[in-house]
Amino acid sequence: MIRYSEAFKIKLVRELEREGVSVAAIRAKYGLKGSGTVEGWVRKYGNGSRGKVIRVETSEEINEAQQLKRRVKLLEKLLADANIKLMLEEGYTQMACERAGITDVAGFKKKHPGGQRT
Repeated sequence: MIRYSEAFKIKLVRELEREGVSVAAIRAKYGLKGSGTVEGWVRKYGNGSRGKVIRVETSEEINEAQQLKRRVKLLEKLLADANIKLMLEEGYTQMACERAGITDVAGFKKKHPGGQRT
């Protein structure tokens, strides 16, 4: 098993990052056999730029994303409020039916769609 110095590993990683050559080209240039050897060195000694996608957004795109996030939060809140109101309404209907002696709440709801409220 061949052991490489830390300086050698760093040199190869810097060459990869600076020149943008492929890992296969570096392996061929220096006669390295292991398929994951150089990738491991890049993870350990690299500056983090290799293999990462860097996305550049305009200020309009950033603002749009922030607005969409705010809108999603608002819609989630409104949906939660609507669900609470629905549950309360169902609870009140159940209580009213029990007090009126109506056992078939589902049938009552079908016959009485709500109509006008007072």
